Amino acid sequence: MKTIPRIAIAASLLAVSVSLYASELDSRIESSARKSYVFMTYLKGDDVRVESKDGAVTLTGIVAKNFHQSLAQETVVGLPGVKSVKNMLVVKNSLPSANSDAWLRDRVKITLMFHKSVSAMKTEVKVEEGVVTLGGQAESQAQKELTTEYARDVEGVKDVKNEMTVSMDFKNAPQTAKEKIDDASITAQIRMALLFHRSTSALTTSVSADKGVVTLGGRAGNDAEKALVSKLVEDVNGVKSVKNLMTVDY
Repeated sequence: MKTIPRIAIAASLLAVSVSLYASELDSRIESSARKSYVFMTYLKGDDVRVESKDGAVTLTGIVAKNFHQSLAQETVVGLPGVKSVKNMLVVKNSLPSANSDAWLRDRVKITLMFHKSVSAMKTEVKVEEGVVTLGGQAESQAQKELTTEYARDVEGVKDVKNEMTVSMDFKNAPQTAKEKIDDASITAQIRMALLFHRSTSALTTSVSADKGVVTLGGRAGNDAEKALVSKLVEDVNGVKSVKNLMTVDY
C-alpha cells in the first residue's frame, strides 16, 4: 500500500515537469519568431501574432502583402520544437491578378530583396506587358548585370531592359557590419527565393541551415541545375556557405 502514494507522487511530478517544459518550449518558439530576422525586417510593419501550444503554432493577424503569409509560415516552420503551423494570416490589401504587370513587379522586387549581391532598395522596377524596366542605381557593372539576370529568371517575365546607372557613391559609403541572421530566417528566404526563380521553382529541394551553413538535398535534372541552385543559395542574405547534396537525375 505504501508504494501507491509514491507512484502517484512520481506521476504528478512528471506531469508538472512535462507541463513546465511544454510551457517553456512554447514561450521560446513565440519569442524566437518575434525576434527572427524575417519578422524584424520583412514583417516589421505587419500585425503578426504567434501562439504556440505544445509546439503547434497558430499565426493570426494582418499582413500587407501576400508573400508575407508564406514567409511568416516558412520562418516558424524552421524553428526548433515546432510540430505544425496553422496559418490564419489575412492580407490587408487586394491581391493583383496572377501574371498581371503588378503581379510580376511584386515578384521581381521580392526576388531581388532576398539576394545580398543586389540592392532591392536602390532598384526601381516597372513592368509593361511582361517587359521589365529596371532603374535606380547599381554599385557596379557586375551588380547591374546580376540584377538583370535575377529579374529575367522570374516566372512570367518576357524581357528585361536595364536602365540602372552605376554610381561611384557606393565606393565611398561607410562599410557596415554584417547583420547576424538566424537559421530559420535563412531557410525561409532560401525556400522563397528558389520558388520565385523559374529555373529552380520546379525542383525538389530540401533546405537546412546551421549557423549560416546551408545543406541542400533533393533532386536536380542535371549538373547545370544543381550548380544554379548553389549559386542562388550562396547569394541569399545570411548564408555563409553551401553544401549541395542534391542528386542528379541522368
